[in-house]
Amino acid sequence: MTGLKVSSAELVKQAKARIREIGTLAAFDMLTDPDVVIVDLRDIRERERSGFIPGSFHCPRGMAEFWVDPQSPYFKPIFAEQKTFVFHCASGWRSALTVATLNDMGFACAHLKDGFNDWAAKGGPVEKPEED
Repeated sequence: MTGLKVSSAELVKQAKARIREIGTLAAFDMLTDPDVVIVDLRDIRERERSGFIPGSFHCPRGMAEFWVDPQSPYFKPIFAEQKTFVFHCASGWRSALTVATLNDMGFACAHLKDGFNDWAAKGGPVEKPEED
């Protein structure tokens, strides 16, 4: 395999330099704001294993561009609401790349800088899925 022109770490660094990042403690304060939607980009298995931020909306990372686009057959109406959208993943890498792309599309949003892992480590509320 030939060397990559840009590493994934460099892509994340470039994305973070041009997007709005929200620190974990600031996000704690946003959780009860009805004008804020926390969007979880993690895989469903991550949510099942680690839990999730209460009230968060699950949007698989691979569908984000399609779900926010009103012209897409996959559009989700939640993304047409006049809200502040804060995307997150486990550590902030996937959400940084996603938010940079969505911002490029014209969809204003931010991301949780250090992700769900930091949220949980700092004592943020975590909901577990119900067992069958």
